[in-house]
Amino acid sequence: MFKIFKRSVMKMFREILVYHHSSLEFRAKILTLMISADGEICECEKQKLKEIAYSIYGDDQDRAELLIDTVNEYHKKIVTNNGLDFEHLIAQVRREVKEVKRFCEKIDIGLLMQLHECMDEEDDEALFQLRIIEFLQELKHECRVA
Repeated sequence: MFKIFKRSVMKMFREILVYHHSSLEFRAKILTLMISADGEICECEKQKLKEIAYSIYGDDQDRAELLIDTVNEYHKKIVTNNGLDFEHLIAQVRREVKEVKRFCEKIDIGLLMQLHECMDEEDDEALFQLRIIEFLQELKHECRVA
């Protein structure tokens, strides 16, 4: 009971309570781009997301769970058209990378490819995910050049 309450409070006030919340939110946005490409989160993506979150924040279980919750929150906003759409999320990622150069280091193509493994290569959504990865690679390249 206490753990659920604590997670809810952390989600609501993460901008105040979470150290480097902007970094966590940026990672969540990138992961959401991949997961929301087909409009739903399959079981494979849920499992991969959990593995990715714990590989990023292995020593901090609460932070890993908060990352997962934030991805789910962003995904839900996109799916329900509740103040966030896919194009707006892409624009946010582009803007944040240009404003905060250290965010380029947060773009880990290897981790994103793990999420891509959940897609059927025959689907259009798989191609869309590859385009998202190309976009993120280009952003990362622009940071290195600048």
